[in-house]
Amino acid sequence: MPTFVILIVISLAFYVFYKIKFVRSSRPVEKKWLSSKSSIALGIFVSIFGINQVFLYQTTLTYIIAAIFLIIGGLSIWSGIKAYQHYLPYAIEEAENFGKQN
Repeated sequence: MPTFVILIVISLAFYVFYKIKFVRSSRPVEKKWLSSKSSIALGIFVSIFGINQVFLYQTTLTYIIAAIFLIIGGLSIWSGIKAYQHYLPYAIEEAENFGKQN
């Protein structure tokens, strides 16, 4: 399925993008916020990869592995969203304070 391949590449690109921003950031709360965004992107990558495998191979083992990938990806997405929502107000406050200092 070319659609899934495109989505896999895009989610992997977002993961790499947010990890690079994470490394380049100097503010601690912003680092946690960016880490949560990369966790969401990685969860999407793993989930779509699992779905793609189901369409490529229709074996019992593939279904089991795809289910594991979907569970791990879903948990990563869920925890990333929770962390994103938690750190977003603090990241905004940190950015505003950083702007006032400069």
